[in-house]
Amino acid sequence: MDFTRLIRSPEGKTLEFKRDLSSAGPIARTACAFANTAGGTLLIGIEDRSSAVVGVQDPLNAEERLASMIADSITPRILPDIDIIPWRDTHVIALRVHPGPSRPYHLTQAGPEAGVYVRVGSTNRRADAQLTAELARGARNESFDEQPLRDHGVDAIDRQAVRDAFAGVREVRARDLRTLRLTTEHQGREVPTIGGLLLFGEQRLEHFPDAWVQAGRFKGATKAAIVDSADIRCHPHAAVEQAFAFVRRNTALAFAVHGGARRIEVPEYPPEAVREAIINAVVHADYSQRGAPVRLAIYDDRLEVESPGLLVPGLTIPDILGGVSKVRNRVIARVFRELGLVEQWGSGIGRMREACAAAGAAPPLLEEVGTHFRVTLFSARDGGPRPMDALDSATLEALRSAEGLTTSELAAEIGRTPRATRNRLRRLVELGLVVELGSGPNDPHRRYFVAEEPGRYGR
Repeated sequence: MDFTRLIRSPEGKTLEFKRDLSSAGPIARTACAFANTAGGTLLIGIEDRSSAVVGVQDPLNAEERLASMIADSITPRILPDIDIIPWRDTHVIALRVHPGPSRPYHLTQAGPEAGVYVRVGSTNRRADAQLTAELARGARNESFDEQPLRDHGVDAIDRQAVRDAFAGVREVRARDLRTLRLTTEHQGREVPTIGGLLLFGEQRLEHFPDAWVQAGRFKGATKAAIVDSADIRCHPHAAVEQAFAFVRRNTALAFAVHGGARRIEVPEYPPEAVREAIINAVVHADYSQRGAPVRLAIYDDRLEVESPGLLVPGLTIPDILGGVSKVRNRVIARVFRELGLVEQWGSGIGRMREACAAAGAAPPLLEEVGTHFRVTLFSARDGGPRPMDALDSATLEALRSAEGLTTSELAAEIGRTPRATRNRLRRLVELGLVVELGSGPNDPHRRYFVAEEPGRYGR
């Protein structure tokens, strides 16, 4: 375990700090949430706001108390790794929880209905019945949209809609419905799958009233004043095109001169990034949730695409930035791939980031918000928020080269006074680009480091 790297990282989905073991409840909830989501590390002996290392006084006793606390508090039982880590003149306890194979885990005292927790950013959230069922399906390696609808027949699938969707791609015959997993056998009968009904159901919105896209164009940076809106209720593959058309008519075009007098159009948002964001939202939405459709919101300074559902258990935002992919809806994903809307698994986020970089826009912001997942694109006209000047870059480079500096050391490196350097460091810390390590504000050994995971994703 790279302890120095961990304490240089911000608290998030897989990392939490606690000062001590005085509150058993929050510690148990964190361990339960880690096991249900993507695993994680809980460090005992660190201030959770300042990241100051305060240590634990009796590490062997603390280790034993922590092990008993976890064993007595969580069902099914989890088997975390517990390490005692020396740090200067004290010790820190590290609890490493692995993603559990027996999800959903719950707090024993609260029971399986009220005691299931998941990790959302740096917080623990109680899971509702739908999310608890999603955790159980994931543990069984089942997909929600592959489940049979036993009370329906194959006539619930609009076969003409299937043929229209695949026109020019391939001929879809009756037996191909099973191959595409639009139908399946259940107790000797051919019945539609949930995915089949979501994609091509005759009465799809009666069974899944939230399986649509809500689009809005707002004036300013909030939803106070709406300029244009659309409720896109067609089949999902067509909804992607209609949502993309909504973006085109509600965003600006600029013109650049290229090759002499020839002008080319420059969209406000990179089209490939917009299309990928919409497709990802439709394909990976958790359609078992009720009360929220996929939402597309355009503001003066950004474009947001939000889908119901957290990341698939076991997956983190750094994972998907690295190209790791786990498919929530296998039927929908397969059909979209056959239609040419989805290419290689795990490549969508990479293409989105590449398109933003090529257009001179800021990287997309990826966040888990509540029980939803949101992608935010920033206008290519201004490059997005968080402008960095030359001295910011020099500051980060100095910290990176020296593997951490005190304020006075950094001031000498960048040629500024300690006071001006301290103010700049404070702003970079607030942006999540720099972290400060020490036992407190008066620690003479307090040093600043480049954050391990600086980036445009929610913490």
